[in-house]
Amino acid sequence: MKIISSTQNTYIKDLLKLQDKSRERKKKGLFLVEGQREISLVIKGDYLIDTILFVAELFSEKSLQEIQQHTSHCIEITKEVYQKLAYRDTTEGVIAVVKTKKFELDSIQFNTPTPLVLVLEGIEKPGNIGAMLRSADAANIDAVFIANPKTDLFNPNIVRSSVGCLFTNQIAVGSTEEVITFLQQKNVNIYSATLQNSNEYHINDYTQATALVVGTEATGLTQEWREQATQNINIPMQGEIDSMNVSVAAAILTFEAKRQRNFK
Repeated sequence: MKIISSTQNTYIKDLLKLQDKSRERKKKGLFLVEGQREISLVIKGDYLIDTILFVAELFSEKSLQEIQQHTSHCIEITKEVYQKLAYRDTTEGVIAVVKTKKFELDSIQFNTPTPLVLVLEGIEKPGNIGAMLRSADAANIDAVFIANPKTDLFNPNIVRSSVGCLFTNQIAVGSTEEVITFLQQKNVNIYSATLQNSNEYHINDYTQATALVVGTEATGLTQEWREQATQNINIPMQGEIDSMNVSVAAAILTFEAKRQRNFK
């Protein structure tokens, strides 16, 4: 088995480029995932593993054998090399080089006539996207749509902040117009979170096919979502500020919909 001990190794330098640059990830069709739990979710999500890098004294032989069932290419690395590549402070000692997927709208399959989906329009901060993917997984919703994407979904901050939920959700990416058309063709009711012409979120019925749509904290949703909505909705503020973090708002809306469905 190959062993890499130098941080100046050409292959390691190429992997660092994958961490740092979206264009490298797109060009190579690869990204990095660290941590045993996250890699197990990669496998469960039917992603293809290109290479496993591991530190022998940190990663058990048993765990390595389990992962080797999903790739034939494993490389042992030193702690120094691992620390150069690792994005987190934890030392599980394993990193996967994973092949990217295309998040196409046509790939979305609803297994129920009343799907619940979350739509994120133009969200830029990777931490917010990761947090919303975690909420989507926690609520076990049917899909997450990214409309007018501003961030590469394989950004290491999204992979990290989603704690692997990037791989557990059905995800599709498209323009706002494409996502709206898709939802309308599937007869999904659209509830757009915006102050304009809206009512309070909790008085609406989310037990039918439902899309909950959130936008950026700075500019909110584009006009298309406000005009095409079945109903615009808002979360009433009772303090001094007039908005909240978008990932918190998305979680509130999602779990209100789940509450209604659980008690239907």
